[in-house]
Amino acid sequence: MKALIIVDVQYDFLPGGALAVPDGDGIIPIINKISRDFDLVVATQDWHPDGHYSFASQHDGYEPFDQLELNGEVQTLWPEHCVQGSHGAAFSKDLDLKPVEAIFRKGTDLRIDSYSGFFDNQHKRTTALADYLKAKQVNEVFICGLATDVCVYFTALDALRENFRTRLIKNATKGLDEEAIDNAYRDVKKKGGELINY
Repeated sequence: MKALIIVDVQYDFLPGGALAVPDGDGIIPIINKISRDFDLVVATQDWHPDGHYSFASQHDGYEPFDQLELNGEVQTLWPEHCVQGSHGAAFSKDLDLKPVEAIFRKGTDLRIDSYSGFFDNQHKRTTALADYLKAKQVNEVFICGLATDVCVYFTALDALRENFRTRLIKNATKGLDEEAIDNAYRDVKKKGGELINY
């Protein structure tokens, strides 16, 4: 069975949001159209506690997009975004959620960031997405959403690690940085994933 994973189509990642992806709203009509073609549709939702350690505001002397070492890992510091219960954390009203069977929240650990829809960045905590998909006998996943070079990319890498046939839908994703997007595409292909337009 094949499943569509919709990654983080939330207001803070859309134009006008705290961590906006340029033209991020342009993929929503595409996602709404293709979601009807799948046996199973799930979504991920960035869901940070207030004062999350990945926020630049929690580190004196640092600005958004600076990097530091946090819990033994290099951490990019972000503007405050997708705080639990905030408008910015909500899914876009334009995203059709009717086909979505389950929502998997990530980034809930105050001290560890979580780009992937499957695990936190240190692979200490699972969102249970892999177990859910396997219980549904899914063997093939298609990934779309925001942002191509961050959460979509890391979700694709973990899908491959979990032995799902993995396809990244290029025309249903948008990213922040063109060079990083190209690097993400190359890495996904190198590790056995496929890039498609749907």
